[in-house]
Amino acid sequence: MRKRKALGQHFLASRSILKKIVEVISPQKDELIIEIGAGKGALTFPLAEKCSKVIAIEKDPTLVRFLLESKRENVVILEKDVLRIQFQDVLAKERAFKGRVKLAGNLPYVISSPVLFKVLEEKDLFSKCVFLLQKEVAERIVARPGSKEYAPLSVFFQMDFETRLHFTVAPGSFSPPPLVQSALISLMRRPDSLYAVRDKDRFQTFVRTAFAKRRKTLLNNLKSLGLSQLIIKKALEQASLRDYVRAEQVSIAQLVTLFELLAPSS
Repeated sequence: MRKRKALGQHFLASRSILKKIVEVISPQKDELIIEIGAGKGALTFPLAEKCSKVIAIEKDPTLVRFLLESKRENVVILEKDVLRIQFQDVLAKERAFKGRVKLAGNLPYVISSPVLFKVLEEKDLFSKCVFLLQKEVAERIVARPGSKEYAPLSVFFQMDFETRLHFTVAPGSFSPPPLVQSALISLMRRPDSLYAVRDKDRFQTFVRTAFAKRRKTLLNNLKSLGLSQLIIKKALEQASLRDYVRAEQVSIAQLVTLFELLAPSS
């Protein structure tokens, strides 16, 4: 138990919640589903009954042995640390499923952020992602401009995915119960990004800088990029934004416009 606690594992014990998660994932007979953190197989095996194949990633060797005892023909168990793998390598021999791969999992809170950024890096591999996350993280991903939850994660994911928060899950639905509430989100990949940007890495840096100090105006935050106040003011005016606007009030389209206006100088 100590080791599993160190891994941040909280096993979902509610059958009704598990059923709802499967419904959101909506496994199809011709699909491959990669599951992160298979645990005791509570989600793994119901998914395997409805899709063509499940690749279940689990780091804990004790749980891997438990999973292997089930001997399901269409379930492959990978004893791996999800943070040390590339999804494209996992899918290298699964070309028959191209365009029909989903990613799902009850993400341990301690690894949720790095896993989410792995998804962004390899987003083209998945048609849909469904994750059970800490509620605060889930709310940031789906947040819209003007809300206190709106943050860089909101911008990054909504650029490439249609995001939706389906429902929250109380701590009592897990064993052992976590200290926080959880929420289930789905990410449906868009055929194309909402907006094209010339350099996504620089855009991400730009957005993080814009939100760096939430009490500061966007103008003041962007100064840390080494830009003059005059240049930033001119760009804000061109984007139809006031000098005193804060990042959480700015739409994704306006952030992209600002970036493109300031990129030559940033």
